[in-house]
Amino acid sequence: MRYYIGAEARLRRRIEDAAMSVFETWSYEEVITPSVDYYDLFEQGMGQTEAQRGFRFTDNDGRLLALRPDVTSSVARIAATLLVDRPRPLRFCYAAPVFRQQPQSHAEWRRENTQLGCELIGVGGKPADLEVLRLAAEILRRLDLGSSYCLTINNVEIFNGLAAELDLDTPAREQLRRLIDTRETAELHRFVREFRPHDGRAFAQLAQLTGKRDVLQAARDVIQNARSLAALNALEELWTEIESLGLENEFEIDLGDVPSLDYYTGLTLKVFVHGAGANVGRGGRYDGLTGNFGRAEPAVGFVLNLDALTEVVGRRMAQQS
Repeated sequence: MRYYIGAEARLRRRIEDAAMSVFETWSYEEVITPSVDYYDLFEQGMGQTEAQRGFRFTDNDGRLLALRPDVTSSVARIAATLLVDRPRPLRFCYAAPVFRQQPQSHAEWRRENTQLGCELIGVGGKPADLEVLRLAAEILRRLDLGSSYCLTINNVEIFNGLAAELDLDTPAREQLRRLIDTRETAELHRFVREFRPHDGRAFAQLAQLTGKRDVLQAARDVIQNARSLAALNALEELWTEIESLGLENEFEIDLGDVPSLDYYTGLTLKVFVHGAGANVGRGGRYDGLTGNFGRAEPAVGFVLNLDALTEVVGRRMAQQS
């Protein structure tokens, strides 16, 4: 739990206002979702594993409720129900607290975090992906973080293609995801060797690839299946757009980023700032999520952690004073 007083509370408000002003400039409309909603909503949106990290309780009628652990699921339901007839694309932004039970960790200990986020619904392809990437980068520049931040990108379909190639069942697929995400190289090598005995080491090293355009060619030396190669090509096309805008110094490709949320379908994004113990933002494409509540349509978005940003910006200000 965390209290904010005086100057720190004012800094937190300034960061929130800066992000919301950027969203407004890009024509994103603010949305406010309920702090308490039916647990089924989040289970449908986030998947059972992540939804169970929420705080759950029952009302007097015995219905299972949850403190909001995620805003994207709520926005997806709004788009598929209340706003089903509104012209697309939909652009929404928000500043909203989310509540999750956290394991013991020095990096991510907060049970309540405020998310500064946006959702772009009803349009797919590179232009939409690039829009949210540029939005995230613009907010970080607005916070005067200099060269201390980096946005990493990947495409979850690279992992999905590899998991399908290995013919993994659900538990083995989750184990592979965890090993890649935690960079446990030796364990990952042993795991993959059971399925790919001849090139297990090269396959495992794929998860360690982080950098600029050279990462893409290194990945092609290992990847063989069509699904992963198509995702790699899409990632390269997006990187070319990033280079054309002169933003390559703010971005990196990270093939070891495999999100735990079930709803991502393409681009994935994480935001890192020097001095923060963990990522301060994440996002990506989730083209199937609205289909859980109505009509499926393309969508992409991201969230920034206001509390983590407040701490790192506050430390930078103290060092500069």
